Amino acid sequence: MDKGAFSGVKVLELAWVVAGPRMISYLADQGATVVRIESKKHMDTLRTSSQYYKNIRHPDRSIYFAASNPNRMSIQLNLKHPKGMDIAKKLIAWADVVTESFSPGQMEKMGLSYEEIKKINPSGIFLRASILGQNGPYAKHPGFGILANAISGITALTGWPDRIPAIPFGGYSDTLLPRMAAAALMAALVHRKKTGRGQCLEISQLEAAIHFISPVVLDYLTNGVVWERQGNRSPSHAPHNAYQCKGEDRWCAIAVGSDEDWEGFKKALGHPPWTEKPYFATLLGRKKHEEELDALIEGITRDREAEEVMEKMQSAGVPAYVVLNTADVFSDPQFKHRSFFWLTKHPVCGDIYAYGQAVSLSKNPFEVRMPAPCLGEHTEQVCVELLKMPPREIEALKLEGVFE
Repeated sequence: MDKGAFSGVKVLELAWVVAGPRMISYLADQGATVVRIESKKHMDTLRTSSQYYKNIRHPDRSIYFAASNPNRMSIQLNLKHPKGMDIAKKLIAWADVVTESFSPGQMEKMGLSYEEIKKINPSGIFLRASILGQNGPYAKHPGFGILANAISGITALTGWPDRIPAIPFGGYSDTLLPRMAAAALMAALVHRKKTGRGQCLEISQLEAAIHFISPVVLDYLTNGVVWERQGNRSPSHAPHNAYQCKGEDRWCAIAVGSDEDWEGFKKALGHPPWTEKPYFATLLGRKKHEEELDALIEGITRDREAEEVMEKMQSAGVPAYVVLNTADVFSDPQFKHRSFFWLTKHPVCGDIYAYGQAVSLSKNPFEVRMPAPCLGEHTEQVCVELLKMPPREIEALKLEGVFE
C-alpha cells in the first residue's frame, strides 16, 4: 500500500454503522491501512439492517455495508474473551489511529478507556464519535442519526408549514459528522508528526449538525427569531421550488436569487406576459406573491419535459436541475464524468458499487484498492502479516473461540 496521501498510516477501526466508518474513508481511500474489529455476536449494525444483494439476508450481502466500507480489512475477534482482548491491544499498539463510535461508556466497560489506550500506545490518536458527546446529562443515551436530526433542530425545519415535520431521509447528520471528524483527525496527524504526541479527539454528532443550520441558530441568538418550516421556499430567493413537469413524478428545481437571474428566468420561459407584472419585478414583490408565482410557473412547466426546463434555465444563467430519482443519479452524466460510483469486485456479491469521494486530489486520486470485507475475511492475514503471530498460535486461538 505505497500509494495515496495517507499511505503508511495505520488505523484500527472500532467505529461502525455509517458515521463511524465514513470518518476514516478519506484515509482508507488515500492508502491508509485500516483494520476493523468485528465479531459474529456483535457485528456492524449495517450488515444486518439494510438492503441485501438479491434479497438474500446475510451479513456479507449487505449492499449498504459494501457501499460504505471499501479499502479496509476485517478481523473477527471476540473481545469478551481475554485472549481476544489481548489481540485487540496488540492492534492498538500497532495503530497510529484508533476510532470508535459506540455509546459513551462502552469502551470503558471493555477496559479500553483513553487512559488505557494511552498506556498501550502513548503516541496514538484516539478518535471518539457519539450522538451527544462523551459527557453531559444526556450523553449516555444511545441513538442514531435520525435522533441527532431531531435534537439539532433540523427536523423541525424540514417540511411544510401546515404539516408535521418531515424527517430528512436517513441519518442526515451521519453524513455531516465525518467531514468534521476527518479534518480534526488530519490536524492531529500533523501534530503527531511534528511532536510525536498523540491525543484524544471527541466529536458530537449533534454539535456537528448544528453547524449546518447556522443562519437559523444565529437569527435566534441575535434577533430572537424562531424559524418555522417553509417547504421549498427560501427567504432570499423567489421563485425557489421544485416545479412539476411533463410525465409521471418529473420535476425541475429552480432558484432565482438576483435581478439578473429573474431576467434570465423570463427569457427561459419565453417572456410570458405575466412576468411583466410590476410586483414580480423585485424579490420583495415576488416573495409577497409567491403562491401566485409558483402556480403560473407550473402552468408552463407542467407541459414541458423536466430536462427541457433545466436546459433552458441553465442556458439563460438560472440555477436549475432536474429532480433526480436513484436511477437518474446513477446515469447522470455529471456523476459519470467524476466517477463518483466505484465498481468493486466483492467476494460474495460480485460487482458491487461503492461511494466515491466528493474531494479530488490532483496528485493522489482516491481509489478502490479492495472491496468492502466479508465478516472476518482478513483475520489470518492481520494476525500473520501485521501482528507477526505464528500459525500454530493462531490455530490454537481458533479452537479457544477467540476468532468468533
